[in-house]
Amino acid sequence: MAAERGNLFDPTLVTDLISKVRGKSSLAALSGQTPIPFNGLKEFIFSMEKEIDIVAENGKKTEGGIKVEPVKIVPIKFEYGARVSDEFLYATEEEQIEILAAFNDGFAKKVAKGLDLAAFHGINPRTGAASNVVGTNHFDSKVTQKVTYAKGTPDVNLDAAIAAVQGADGDVTGMAFSTAFGADMATVKENGVRQYPEFRFGASPNSLGGMAVSVNNTVYNATVKDHAIVGDFQSAFKWGFSKEIPMEIIKYGDPDNSGKDLKGYNQVYIRAEVYIGWGILVPEYFARVVEGA
Repeated sequence: MAAERGNLFDPTLVTDLISKVRGKSSLAALSGQTPIPFNGLKEFIFSMEKEIDIVAENGKKTEGGIKVEPVKIVPIKFEYGARVSDEFLYATEEEQIEILAAFNDGFAKKVAKGLDLAAFHGINPRTGAASNVVGTNHFDSKVTQKVTYAKGTPDVNLDAAIAAVQGADGDVTGMAFSTAFGADMATVKENGVRQYPEFRFGASPNSLGGMAVSVNNTVYNATVKDHAIVGDFQSAFKWGFSKEIPMEIIKYGDPDNSGKDLKGYNQVYIRAEVYIGWGILVPEYFARVVEGA
């Protein structure tokens, strides 16, 4: 069926998009995806402040205490659009599918990068500026445990960051590295022997010391200068897509506010939107290795 305004991506393309997002996004690679309702959801974090009690038979019981804090995860809209020749409208169905598949491939990469930039640093990926929509819902704002990055000893920095997480009773299930940090790992030697050769030549191994790893240029931000983020990505962070992914073929007007009418330039506009929500449920279960922290 030919694409019309308001259609949804084919289910096969949606599955392909999600798979590619997981491959390019550090956050998606290190954590599991959870469906997010369009109106958002609340995750309740329970903190039991005391240890379990041993009570003798007929003995007196005492209160342990509990603290409940809700974390609201609200999906926000990510959009991407591009102009193509209006010959798209007259192409065969097979040719249209090929064009949309290529668009889907590029869109997946942009969504993956956008998720990391917004959730790690709170910025609008297109402008590079802080996003009012994201607000403080990002790692740079919420994760206050920091270790100063010392080039040449990245493994020592990791040990300190992991110790900080464990000191807060958290588990470390994953680590996200900047490309510079990954390259630094490759240089670490002991008695002249490289300790982490799997990071050489810009490689990004999937694991290190039994934990998931992702090396990505989305981790570093020129303002905050993160080089590594470690913590419990499996339990203390949640993210997911909300609603089906709509795709529009727009034939008229100036949808990208470029000042150029589509009809006047024999073009149509392909636009895709996706709603993604995320939440850092327990910020203390993460630590950042930061330059100049």
